[in-house]
Amino acid sequence: MITLHEVGKKWQGEWVLRDVSLEISQGEYIGLIGPGGSGKTLLIKLMTGLVHPDAGTVTVDGQNLADLDARGKEALRFRMGMLFQNFALFDFMTVAENLAFPLRQAGELEEAEIAGRIQTALGEIGLSHAAERYPIELSGGMKKRVSFARAVIRRPPLLFYDDPTAGLDPVTSAKIFQLLTTIRESGDTTAVTAGHDLRGIRRLCDRVAMVGDGSIVHTGTIGEFDDCRREPVASFWEASRAEGWG
Repeated sequence: MITLHEVGKKWQGEWVLRDVSLEISQGEYIGLIGPGGSGKTLLIKLMTGLVHPDAGTVTVDGQNLADLDARGKEALRFRMGMLFQNFALFDFMTVAENLAFPLRQAGELEEAEIAGRIQTALGEIGLSHAAERYPIELSGGMKKRVSFARAVIRRPPLLFYDDPTAGLDPVTSAKIFQLLTTIRESGDTTAVTAGHDLRGIRRLCDRVAMVGDGSIVHTGTIGEFDDCRREPVASFWEASRAEGWG
């Protein structure tokens, strides 16, 4: 489904990612963990074709992203739902209009069905009262929830979440991960989740990849991470568990 082969990326002449290889199977949920600034967000941008590697290849559904023209990239991204840290909401649209945008782009639903989808999505994230508000009227946590709802409202087969619960309180964070779990159970989706909420990642993901110093330092199941004694994996994992995320 998604394959990174010896991927490298430079920033201002310096390698920030080196020799990254990772395979994600169809239907698999994988978590990306690691210290801040280790490259988790950059990896997601590479997988979605928003950034191109300076070495190696990224393939999705057997297609090398570097070989796709503009139309090919657009078709591939239409199969993706993406949630990034900067929200990426349209400031000139209301919350309801932001959620309607990907549904109208798809052109598959009548307006009454779109309205129903929006009402359900807002109820799931606890923002039924905010449908007619504009992003400028929302708190950071509310924007995060709207961005999440927009990413998943079409139920695309490929989902990418960059720190989906950043800035949210523990109760709302738990609700978001419960929604992610519900989405997983309701269809054949593949998802990559980068973040620091290891309690949610432990519950949601089949496998975890830890990023550090510009490369992937360890991959494995939750149980394999629990049993790993190799540094820096063990220290990072145990510290996270000690903070109550295990």
